[in-house]
Amino acid sequence: MVTNFDGVGRSKGTEMTKENAVRLTKKVVDGIVSNDERRFVWDSELSGFGVRADPSGSKTFIIRYRANGGGRNAPKRFQTVGRYGNLTVDEARKKAKILLGAAAKGEDPAGELQTKRREMLMAELVDLYDEEGCFVQRGIRQGEPMKPRTKAYTIARLRHHVVPLLGRKRVSEVGAGEIERFVRDVTNGKTAKDEKIGFRKRIIVRGGEGAARKVVKDLSAVFSFAVRRKIVSSNPCDIAAVKKTDNRRDRYLTLEEIGRLGRAFDALEQEGVNAKALNIARLWALTGCRRDEIAALRWNEVSFEHGLLVLDDSKTGKSIRPLGAAAIVLLRGMTRKPGSDFVFPAERGDGHFQGTKGVWTKVVAKAELPGVTPHTLRHTMGSTAVSYGEGLPLTGAILGHANARSTAIYAHVQHDPSRRAATRISGKIAEALAGKNETPAQSGQSGAYEHQTIESEVA
Repeated sequence: MVTNFDGVGRSKGTEMTKENAVRLTKKVVDGIVSNDERRFVWDSELSGFGVRADPSGSKTFIIRYRANGGGRNAPKRFQTVGRYGNLTVDEARKKAKILLGAAAKGEDPAGELQTKRREMLMAELVDLYDEEGCFVQRGIRQGEPMKPRTKAYTIARLRHHVVPLLGRKRVSEVGAGEIERFVRDVTNGKTAKDEKIGFRKRIIVRGGEGAARKVVKDLSAVFSFAVRRKIVSSNPCDIAAVKKTDNRRDRYLTLEEIGRLGRAFDALEQEGVNAKALNIARLWALTGCRRDEIAALRWNEVSFEHGLLVLDDSKTGKSIRPLGAAAIVLLRGMTRKPGSDFVFPAERGDGHFQGTKGVWTKVVAKAELPGVTPHTLRHTMGSTAVSYGEGLPLTGAILGHANARSTAIYAHVQHDPSRRAATRISGKIAEALAGKNETPAQSGQSGAYEHQTIESEVA
């Protein structure tokens, strides 16, 4: 089968033919582009030698051969030779010649590698996952590389929890029982630590139930990766008796609590607390956006003309959110920093402001709202919308949901009505922030039943 080769180093399939082969050189490999799926380009000089290009931009040299000396019925094997960049084309070709030569003599390099991998240690599996396995496994971004920050947190959890407790075990030795003991140990704080690693730098690892839930989900993804690579035959996390889902998040603020929050913002501003951090928090409340969607907001993502945020890189990819009038007024009052596209630029450097954590601690202390997080404000936007009679489609549009069920419901929603809904709801929140409270009952809305029915959708 000939597979869509365009003569510039692009091939969608893995079949090798003379028609889709080209002599691999640095220029050819540099010119390979893979926008949405893996592409394979095979070398016309050395049969079985090729390069795989991933959507992430990484390129890996591979070989392909038939095991047991060849033959039509012999199983096909693929083996990684090395990453482009770590190896030059010539170095990879030399290494491939050795491996293909061994295969021609009846050896099975890939099969031997799989056998060795089945005996690899868990620490080595984490290393392999770090290098080759950090891709989104479900949802609308399935198959895409993890976002850098997501990958960093994921690998950090694996290295700080999994490696200390399971790192020296062979992957074939880890079963459901080991997973259950691992979760108990993390929950009980066995991996917790606070270490100084340099000038003004520390590693702080917290155990507990929440950490255990998160890291066991990470570990399950690692084993799913290992199953796909035929390193293990099954995922022990699937049958382990452990909690794999987060607690139901049903904390949201009443309008009275929002009023306390608003007074805390104003009081801290009078005390000289950083205005950027306070305005970021105000926009969390007025938009229902996630933390970094506001903290890292750029001016080119704000459309005053249409009353929208057009987020280029949200958790679910590109996302359009309606802005209420109160949020627009706040944004229009911002002063742009010359040379920076960030709405909230860093005090020093070219990045965005990242000092909200300490300020938020002061806010919740001043407002006497212990345990309230910035994400609580997102739940508050959803619960307030439903309590005041907004339907599922408009609530979903305000929050920018990508859940398949929610998307199917509100995919047809136009921006004008969702903007009006955002204005109505953010207006209620803005009034509460300013100390003008009105309960759903006073406005003629029951709200309690509706909140319960929508809760799982807007969480």
